[in-house]
Amino acid sequence: MKFSNFLFPESKMPTGDFDVIDESLQEAELTESLGYDAIWLAEHHFDGGCAYVDPVTFASAVAARTSSLKIGFAVAQMALHHPVRFAEQIALIDNISRGRMIVGVGRGTAYNFYEFRGYGIDPSDAHEMLLEVEEVLVKAWTSENFHHKGKYWNVELPLLRPQVYQKPHPPIIRACSGLDSTLQMAREGRPFLMNIQSDDTTQQRLDLYKSTMLEVGYKDEDIARNVEDSWAWRNIFVAETDMEAEKMGIPYFRNMRAHLTENRTSMNTPKEIEAQSRAVTGAARDSVDHGLVFGSPDTVCQKLEALNNTGIGGVIIHFRLGAMPYELAANSLKLFAEKVAPHFD
Repeated sequence: MKFSNFLFPESKMPTGDFDVIDESLQEAELTESLGYDAIWLAEHHFDGGCAYVDPVTFASAVAARTSSLKIGFAVAQMALHHPVRFAEQIALIDNISRGRMIVGVGRGTAYNFYEFRGYGIDPSDAHEMLLEVEEVLVKAWTSENFHHKGKYWNVELPLLRPQVYQKPHPPIIRACSGLDSTLQMAREGRPFLMNIQSDDTTQQRLDLYKSTMLEVGYKDEDIARNVEDSWAWRNIFVAETDMEAEKMGIPYFRNMRAHLTENRTSMNTPKEIEAQSRAVTGAARDSVDHGLVFGSPDTVCQKLEALNNTGIGGVIIHFRLGAMPYELAANSLKLFAEKVAPHFD
């Protein structure tokens, strides 16, 4: 099981943005020095929930500060990006990083309607825009004299420059919040990113994913490769003792969830808040029992056994929970690398 760091730092006030962004670059360097497989970057706008805001721009900085760490998006909100500009940017970063990019894509947030409004996008268009962007990306990276006439974009270009470093193109992996989208990835023979779920739900979805791939004709080796290339998200806090982890980790986790709720309540319109309340909010993401893995290194090892037994290829670990001080998150990052990760070699 591979381990990675989800760099998703919160900055409560604009006056703190610079410090959090600078600390995030330090965290990227630390992540590489500790031997993690990858670092993942988020995208959220206007609310301080993700201090560096734009994963594309920030990925270029991470690429310049590291040499071996895979750099992924979890995820880029594709409705907010022009597909040709995005294709060019990824091609450039893929060259700067010498082929370390993983292009994680998604429709965008299901709850932060204000992000779509800020970009003049109708949220109801977001999923179709995602599908169209995926089509444009692959063709832009792999063909010449490319013409695309779609619902949202009409483009033509002779040749995208620079060419991507990875051939035929960097891996594209889609975030799947529900079972339907996960099974769609199975039918298309693609790996996926799974958001926070209970271990039981993770196992059930992986089993259905594998059986669906088998049903539509994929071979055992194709299924095994896809599961190895898929990732599951977990919030994790490690301290020297269980008591320390509970005392320090749980308050930051709860404050992080509260900050998200406060932003949505204050920035969404009344109609959007009503729509949000009708949406299904996963208990796994919100509750301490399922949404946070915490404890001493030995306890965290025990808690991760069930996830390891699912066979999932990698874990996207959110270490710096909300407005947690950098030093506290860095210590958790180190303890995990030194005392937890070796248990799963």
